Amino acid sequence: MKNRPVEHPVRVGMVSLGCAKNLVDAEIMLGTLLKDGMEITNNPAQADVLIVNTCSFIDSAQEESVDAILESDAVREAANRGQGLVVAGCLPQRFRDELPKLLPEVDAFMGVDQVAQVTGIVRSALARRAERLNTPSRKERKGKGTVMAALAQDKGATDAVAGHGPTVNVSGRPTFIPDFATPRFRLTPRHFAYVKIAEGCNHPCSFCIIPRMRGSHRSRPQADIVAEARALLEQGVRELNLISQDSTYYGLDLRPQHSRTISSPAKFSAATRELPAGSTTICTLLRELNALPGDFWIRLLYTHPAHWTDELIRTIAECPKVVRYVDIPLQHIHENMLERMRRETSREYIVDLLRRIRAGIPGIALRTTFIVGFPGETEGCFESLLEFIRETRFERLGVFTYSREEGTRAGQMSGQVPDPVKEERRRRAMEEQRRIAREISKSFVGRELKVLVEGRVNRNEVADVRSWEHGLMRNGSGTKVPLKTGRWMVARGEADAPDIDGRVYILGDLPEGEFARVRVTGHTDYDLIAETVQEDIQQRPSPGDRSNGY
Repeated sequence: MKNRPVEHPVRVGMVSLGCAKNLVDAEIMLGTLLKDGMEITNNPAQADVLIVNTCSFIDSAQEESVDAILESDAVREAANRGQGLVVAGCLPQRFRDELPKLLPEVDAFMGVDQVAQVTGIVRSALARRAERLNTPSRKERKGKGTVMAALAQDKGATDAVAGHGPTVNVSGRPTFIPDFATPRFRLTPRHFAYVKIAEGCNHPCSFCIIPRMRGSHRSRPQADIVAEARALLEQGVRELNLISQDSTYYGLDLRPQHSRTISSPAKFSAATRELPAGSTTICTLLRELNALPGDFWIRLLYTHPAHWTDELIRTIAECPKVVRYVDIPLQHIHENMLERMRRETSREYIVDLLRRIRAGIPGIALRTTFIVGFPGETEGCFESLLEFIRETRFERLGVFTYSREEGTRAGQMSGQVPDPVKEERRRRAMEEQRRIAREISKSFVGRELKVLVEGRVNRNEVADVRSWEHGLMRNGSGTKVPLKTGRWMVARGEADAPDIDGRVYILGDLPEGEFARVRVTGHTDYDLIAETVQEDIQQRPSPGDRSNGY
């Protein structure tokens, strides 16, 4: 077995799971480690210390995180027994008392508040591992589903490591928020970046554990965000993706004598009307970012329907660099479900909001997500959701089955829906959306789009390209036609957020990480097929011209 003695600088590897917000935390950890003189390696087997940055939002995320931890431990036992193992992120934040008993093979646990303290934690994990090398370890195990189920099964299994257990660096209530001075090593491609504008959440949703894991909403100063955005643009970034748990709440916690009880639409609207002139809001941030020089996109992610205002609609409409794309998770539409979910919005409010958004921002693409199988969801409730999907015709839509989470109100509710029923409802909802998505994709055939080129379709992806619709695609009339051979590029339009939505596949050769004009020639259910457009520079539309886009 390999047991390489550590020689400075320490090599650190990382496995990062979960959402874009978690990815930014991983970037901060890597940036901090590099600043402090450590090396980063892409090969976990060569790392002196491996960090697993975990997610704990729902059961499946917990299972993936536990499996990654156990797999990492098994690999080091076989290849590098002296390697330290650190578990970071939402899983230890949520289960800080239980995890040291469940996973004693881990050398250190750290929470979301400790990302800027990672260097010291890495060093302590390496030292702890050296102390424990001669201590018997627990037998090899495999993932056991949820963390709490695994904890129950492994109860009392820590005697073998008494006195040599993991170190735990997890604060009870997170308060950390990064700023521009915080070191960061970006993991995204050169042409796009995530910008965390706030952290935490104040909403009381009955199904969600995020406020418990991430703390209350806390916004970054606007000038600090703009400074980061300016630096990213100078590095060649062409798309700024603004992220937080609730981006529409941005800035409201910065007002004098603020209260955290303004989650409902009525209270939120009243609070915004009472703001002093010049107060920071998501609108002032978008307008200042839009005024920065250069050709780039601004994408606003994770908005809450209760916090939309007419001013936000006007701001997006008047800012040409803000893409015509709205990410607005609605979760359900039936009144009973909205009330049980504690979403603070009614069906009437949601329908009116979507009408105002589409009327106020021509060409907007609406993305939403729904939860099916929530406790108490009857067949009638679900049918009302299906009808709403048919009527609204969302350009982008995702459906999740309800995950029963310990520590949430919904987890204690009666009327829990059986898993097979949840899965069947998800299938039916996605089938409805598949039909709608196909029709929307078809409507773009023959039109020109501005796209951001991601790169070439590599050899491993060629098989995927060839397998679309069994090697076929649809044209504007809906007829299936053969896919042309040649060099393919992959890109995204304004309606396509990174790693979430569809893609535009282009026959031709275009500069990676730059904007291009393409003409749509075909489509699949969720993706568009296009070819390059040889355009006259003087004929190019201005950044605000959406006549040929969403």
